[in-house]
Amino acid sequence: MELSRRTLLGGFAAIAGGTLVGCSSGMDTGSTAKKNTTTELTMWCWPGGLGKSVIDDTIAHFPDPKIKYSEIGGDFKQKLVTTFNGGTGIPDITGIKGEDIASLLPQASRFVDLKSVGADSVLGDYLEWKVNQATTLDGKVIGLPIDVGPTGLFYREDIFAAAGLPSDPAKVADQLKTWDDYFAAGVQLKAKNPKALLVWDATDLYDMVVGQGTERYISKDNKFIGDQDHIRKAWDTSVKAMTMKIDGKTPSGSPDWNAGLDQGTIPTHIGAAWVALDIKSAVKTSAGKWRLAPTPSGPANFGGSFLAITKNAADPQKAFEVIKYMLNADNEAKAFADAQIFPSAPAAYDKPQLKAADKFFGGQVPIDVFGPAAKAIPVAYQSPYDDSVAAPFHDELKTVQTGSKTSDAAWASAVSKAKAIAKRQGVQ
Repeated sequence: MELSRRTLLGGFAAIAGGTLVGCSSGMDTGSTAKKNTTTELTMWCWPGGLGKSVIDDTIAHFPDPKIKYSEIGGDFKQKLVTTFNGGTGIPDITGIKGEDIASLLPQASRFVDLKSVGADSVLGDYLEWKVNQATTLDGKVIGLPIDVGPTGLFYREDIFAAAGLPSDPAKVADQLKTWDDYFAAGVQLKAKNPKALLVWDATDLYDMVVGQGTERYISKDNKFIGDQDHIRKAWDTSVKAMTMKIDGKTPSGSPDWNAGLDQGTIPTHIGAAWVALDIKSAVKTSAGKWRLAPTPSGPANFGGSFLAITKNAADPQKAFEVIKYMLNADNEAKAFADAQIFPSAPAAYDKPQLKAADKFFGGQVPIDVFGPAAKAIPVAYQSPYDDSVAAPFHDELKTVQTGSKTSDAAWASAVSKAKAIAKRQGVQ
């Protein structure tokens, strides 16, 4: 999986006058929210999940009730679920990470259906596919989108040019439209520059290809479909990069990955918009040599999160006014300027903060790549059990990469293990 800038920020830090663990205004975890008057709204999120200027502005904008904001480090989902189960200290408002939303949808009774407090008036302001991620099968919406993670191709213009590859972003977009195009470029690059392997880690491509499709591992009617062609296609794409010997076998975020980006041995990375921060922090000498182009074969999404209101909230209506304000287009643009938190509201894409040229990318405007990508993310149903069912595929791809299994043998093992996991979860 991709390195997130959020994993680089750790610890249990409280900011903006908040405390480490915010005390909720009540202990009720049932379906009826408390209606008593409150003088405080507690909000939880993880480090880097919200722009600091937006947090500060929101706290100033809502003096009554006072917002007590807390940053919760470590395993955010586990701490949230543990707090729910304990019945005390539950925040009024909480962040939910994109990778956790599917697993929390079956627990929708712990959250306010945002449609019941007026969300219908603003849901159309956000990318429809992102809203769908926080929507239960019976139509309840448990989270308002904070951000998204549309993908793009980050590449070294100088290394492409030296190898005789297209290096101008428009030409790269035109000539590297598919995975086959991308891999062919990798072969050409390696012939000219044997140390430069186009694919940093072929196993990372697997999730990228899965994310480009409209189906995953489990269907809406709770049937296992992880053995079907759409998953095998992603598998074969990853394996193809290995067999063509353009796989650097260097996991993103590792010290070797950081060094390879700067030294040119890792001349490309395909990742979400927020990966720009990781690349910028990793390199020392190649600033200005990087460029952006669309993802071969179409965009996918990695990351992106939500704000939800718990059923414990003393004043759900006021809590909704807070998150609606915090996540309006102007504030989402501010959050992008703060910490590259890519907006889920398309109206933000026209704001000055997102229209600025970036010297790191040779003066390109990143929104010109990531904006169209965000709007074109394919809609795919994500089951609460997808992550656990996907795990054997990731594990078995590693055995192909190391040469300990053939592709077919590893595939058969992955499917068998995934089916067993799915069956234990009640999937048909």
